[in-house]
Amino acid sequence: MRRATVFLLLLVLFVPVTAAEARRRAKAVDSDAYLAESMPLLLGRALSTERAWEDLIYLCDRIGHRISGSPQLDAAIAWAVDRLTEDGLENVHTEEILVPRWVRGEESVTMLAPIERDLPMLGLGGSVGTPNGPIEADVLVVSSFDELTARAAEAEDKIVLFDVPFTTYGETVQYRGRGAHEAATVGAVASLIRSVTPESLQTPHTGAMHYGTDDLPAPRIPHAAITIEDAATIHRLADRGVVVRLRLSMAAETHEDVPSANVVAEVVGRERPDEVVVVGCHLDSWDVGQGAQDDGAGCVMAMEAGRLIGELAIAPRRTVRVVLYTNEENGLRGGKGYAEAHEASIGQHYAALEADIGSGEPLGWRLDVRAGADDDAVAANWDAAAEHLAPLLEALAPTGAVGLRKGGAGADVWPLTKRGVVGLGLDLDTSGYWPIHHTEADTIDKIDPQVFKRNVAAMTLTAFWLAEQEAPLIAPGQTVQTKD
Repeated sequence: MRRATVFLLLLVLFVPVTAAEARRRAKAVDSDAYLAESMPLLLGRALSTERAWEDLIYLCDRIGHRISGSPQLDAAIAWAVDRLTEDGLENVHTEEILVPRWVRGEESVTMLAPIERDLPMLGLGGSVGTPNGPIEADVLVVSSFDELTARAAEAEDKIVLFDVPFTTYGETVQYRGRGAHEAATVGAVASLIRSVTPESLQTPHTGAMHYGTDDLPAPRIPHAAITIEDAATIHRLADRGVVVRLRLSMAAETHEDVPSANVVAEVVGRERPDEVVVVGCHLDSWDVGQGAQDDGAGCVMAMEAGRLIGELAIAPRRTVRVVLYTNEENGLRGGKGYAEAHEASIGQHYAALEADIGSGEPLGWRLDVRAGADDDAVAANWDAAAEHLAPLLEALAPTGAVGLRKGGAGADVWPLTKRGVVGLGLDLDTSGYWPIHHTEADTIDKIDPQVFKRNVAAMTLTAFWLAEQEAPLIAPGQTVQTKD
């Protein structure tokens, strides 16, 4: 009997454990000392390794753009699963999401009068095509929805061009989103927008659009983007009484929804494994360029944060959960699906990070706090979270990400923040981002590898620091303000 007991004890002692299990078995960790030792270590590794840069090169050059429902997105999902598994993260899996499948097809815009020439263009995601043949019509140029309303009598059987200069993305993008619906309600046969960008080198920008609802019906007309330069040319001609006539041809089609997936992987926490810090991005892109800045860079930042934190000798207090969302660009179904699938554990989400504005110079973080019984309570909670984050921002000084301002954390984590999870969006210099956003020019050569490394470092340090905190950023269990 005694021999059997000794044998069983030896068996237990010498059962092999994984490296991840060993990291979680650390007891009586001095958290302050652990942070003081680990933050510089993570910083040094993030700034010195070429691993993340090589991963981004692979994603961009070997897979390329990744629109929802495409073989390229499927390939990117499979690659990410393999890569995260190779890196030793735990619980690597996919969570299936049905996504829309919109196919661009051949498309063109030709000016027929006063001169004939082809115009660079991109159909907008979700637009109908011209299945009955090209549309030829004169152009009505307007600079706002109010002007369209005022000139509604002129819009019948016209192609409406919204020539609206870029102010902010949030303000200007509404013409991309609902321009077709507004033009159709006054009798237009098609609509065009000046591309949503502050700068252009004859580069059209695509992006999502939508039609009316059952409550606000209107015919579905084709909707596309032309360049700043061509929109300005047409506007100048119209201002001088010159009739501009265009021919628009689009083979765009929307097919039935198809399966896709979010990719999820974890560094499981040592003390509070059920509490999670989400590190997110979106793996899909538009069907032009390489999706390098939008949002390949963000996804590799998230993956690398998981890898580097997972290599520490001791796991952080909470779980770091890397989530590569699908279908941000034309449906947000990945973000919505994740929040719905994890509804029961929303209260255990300590924070949600997202990187989705390229890879410019790191500036800091946008802090999104919505919990609180009223606006004053929400403001007080924001201030409390900001005060809690002050030591983190000091630690981020070598990366440059030292600022903190109010703002949305990101589209993919918005379904979490609207449920009360504290959101943090990596804040970057976007001066080089908007000019190539959703264009053929969104390619990896626009990204500075050294700046990219500092963004990786900022994401990694922030995720780790949050996962190691003892106290919550704000008091849990509060009413949530769901204003967008």
